[in-house]
Amino acid sequence: MLIDDIAEVLITAEEIQKRVAELGRQISADYEGRDLLLIAVLKGGVLFLSDLMRHITVPHAIDFMAISSYGLSTETTGVVRILKDLDEPIDGRHVLIVEDIVDTGRTMDYLLRILQARHPASLRVCTLLNKPGRREIEVPLDYVGFDIPNRFVFGYGLDLREIFRNQTFIAALKPEAQHALSETAQEVSE
Repeated sequence: MLIDDIAEVLITAEEIQKRVAELGRQISADYEGRDLLLIAVLKGGVLFLSDLMRHITVPHAIDFMAISSYGLSTETTGVVRILKDLDEPIDGRHVLIVEDIVDTGRTMDYLLRILQARHPASLRVCTLLNKPGRREIEVPLDYVGFDIPNRFVFGYGLDLREIFRNQTFIAALKPEAQHALSETAQEVSE
């Protein structure tokens, strides 16, 4: 993957930082006086969580979960697995899931069902990116950074085969680059 494979920058670093600050203010107002726990979904949600929590002014704790439904592909497999579970119980806590992107809704639906069974006081979702054009299962999204088109994106925590998470912007691949990646991933998995 080269810089030439970028079709366009969809969301600039400045746009991301402005929206993250707005989300932080809104979350702070909504969770005033509550026992807030932010759960970041690894690995993509780490940058978003780091920036978001700096803008949340109410006391809060953090925890992490790792979930997989992609493997090496640019397309979801539809099979969701927990790779790392929470370190602390969430019973009676106000839980806010911090996710990088919601597309088909399968992963978030699974996560919501798993966490709801643990009896939090409340359970809400904050996602940086929402891809409604890919939705297969409708899931409640309480805080959304940006709605984006149905394109493979990377940057600002989202990876392209485990690299380019460090980019400060969100970019889309050229269709031919995405196709080549999908073919390579399929060969690796066979």
